[in-house]
Amino acid sequence: MTDHDHDADHHDEGLAYDVGTILTRRRMIGLAVGAGAAVFLAACGGDDSGASPASTTAGAAGGTASSAGATTAASSVADAALSAVPEETAGPFPGDGSNGANALNQSGIVRSDIRSSFGSASGTADGVPIDLEMTIVDAATNKAVEGAAVYVWHCDAEGRYSMYSNGVTDENYLRGVQVTDASGLVKFTSVYPACYSGRWPHIHYEVYPSVDAITSSSNKVATSQLALPDDVNTAVYATSQYDGSAANYSQISLATDMVFSDGTTNEVPTVTGSTSEGYKVAIKSPIAF
Repeated sequence: MTDHDHDADHHDEGLAYDVGTILTRRRMIGLAVGAGAAVFLAACGGDDSGASPASTTAGAAGGTASSAGATTAASSVADAALSAVPEETAGPFPGDGSNGANALNQSGIVRSDIRSSFGSASGTADGVPIDLEMTIVDAATNKAVEGAAVYVWHCDAEGRYSMYSNGVTDENYLRGVQVTDASGLVKFTSVYPACYSGRWPHIHYEVYPSVDAITSSSNKVATSQLALPDDVNTAVYATSQYDGSAANYSQISLATDMVFSDGTTNEVPTVTGSTSEGYKVAIKSPIAF
């Protein structure tokens, strides 16, 4: 089992440079956010029936990210409590410093396109392209949360995790952080993950109260996973780039997966697109900070 947006000239100046640059740019465009607000992360649209998740029509708004502490936006779709995103394992390959390798203290980790490695690494992950959009809301009020940092990571088309797996220990691709905008939105460009032996196809993520907090995994407020839908998995794994995934996929189900066997409520994203055009993966996601 194997579970940009900084100037290139400054890739080795550390995370402090990244954070300072982001904060300066945000102040220049006049985004103001509060600090120390209590927020939640939740994902709507999943189910806990144990059946294979199927894709449906996606929809998510765009926007500009803020990097200060997470705060609940003034506007709200509804003042109604939502069920919280379930806390899940980060797995053995988090890259957050909790199990060896740490990508979160490296300059360049704050980026939206995570297909290529950054810093001194130069590899690029191939695969069916995806645009991942996550909308973070307060579970208690269903209001968008601005200023939270979302760290996303997953395996490549061969089932390997950068920084850990044989052949890619010197790479850090398919890992990145984005900060939620006034709509609670973060966006990532990536590739569809493989299915490796023993696990349902998935994407890992952690949520931090602010971009300043990502330097230590102990600051995270939520850890969970997205369960990718069956129909899209089947289509992707029929392509030549995913050798071995179809066989692995035929031997796993949500009912036997170690993470999703107890249900997938708030963990199934909406997925639209095709293997030739790529896919849009969207989820509205809520847990106490």
